[in-house]
Amino acid sequence: SSVNYPRVLWPSRAMDAMEIIAAQEGKYKSTEVKKEVELELDLGNLLATDLNPIDTEAFKKDRETYLKELMRDNTQLLLNGIWQLPTEKVDEVIVAQLPAPSTVLPREKKLPKPKAPTKWESFAASKGIMKRKRSRMVFDEVAQEWKPRYGYKRVNDPKDEWVIEVPEGSDPTTDFFKKKEDERKEKVAKTEFQRLKNLSTGQRGRKVKVPLPPPATKDLNKHQLSHAIGLAKSATASLGKFTPSLPAEPKVKKKSNYKPVAGNMASEREKSLEILSKLAKPKEVLDVKKSVNFHIASTEEKRKDLKRPQQQSKGGPPQAKRHRGMDGGGRSRFRKE
Repeated sequence: SSVNYPRVLWPSRAMDAMEIIAAQEGKYKSTEVKKEVELELDLGNLLATDLNPIDTEAFKKDRETYLKELMRDNTQLLLNGIWQLPTEKVDEVIVAQLPAPSTVLPREKKLPKPKAPTKWESFAASKGIMKRKRSRMVFDEVAQEWKPRYGYKRVNDPKDEWVIEVPEGSDPTTDFFKKKEDERKEKVAKTEFQRLKNLSTGQRGRKVKVPLPPPATKDLNKHQLSHAIGLAKSATASLGKFTPSLPAEPKVKKKSNYKPVAGNMASEREKSLEILSKLAKPKEVLDVKKSVNFHIASTEEKRKDLKRPQQQSKGGPPQAKRHRGMDGGGRSRFRKE
């Protein structure tokens, strides 16, 4: 039977282990940082304010090293303060419960203006109507089951209505299914028009084009009528260039793009310097694109010449052979073979 003897750590090995531990400890700094003046910590904003004076000699000697060490110490103090906060476990992760911020930080942009209330919101506020949330599912008395209030397979779906009672005294040839569908579409269009109207009312200080109302609405205001006339005139092939104007149509003032002669001297100076810089900029002597095209054309002609058999006239010198490549002046080149 085997006997398990206790392991003995020889002195040389123990010294090696101590040296390794000391080297690892020297590589990383301690989490305890001491400052003459304690940092002002705002853990709600994860903000640390260091009021200690800057060591000018160390800063001038090695600025990067001094700033890195200062940043490391201040960050360590901020993390130490975070670890002192109460923690909780959320989704297998330990998180700290940050307190309310104490430093008031300035906003990048101004506070947004409150939105103008819609007609329904004003009416509900005047009548004291409170908004209440309705349930999503509704019990259908006909099918004896719960169905969603809106969407797919909703309660009182018009598609499930296969018969409609015809009222007395109505035209028997009227398609009441189509009539009900048209009423539904008109209601949807009216709701969309009211939504766009509320948006245009909420845009204060802006000129918003009022969209056209649904076809069922006959009363048009001045802006809607002018907008409709403009759309009708620009719907031609010439985009309204040759469309005659109506007798009482108001003339549209066109804005000119002419810039004033006397204006801001700074902008005039910038434009003049930009023109001078373009004139003083040296132009490229070598046209790279033209040179590359010429090289490609000449290489292609040489490759074709090697494949083509050389032809000589009887009793005379070799004929001049024309190449498709062009020289630098744009003329055809000829070569004797």
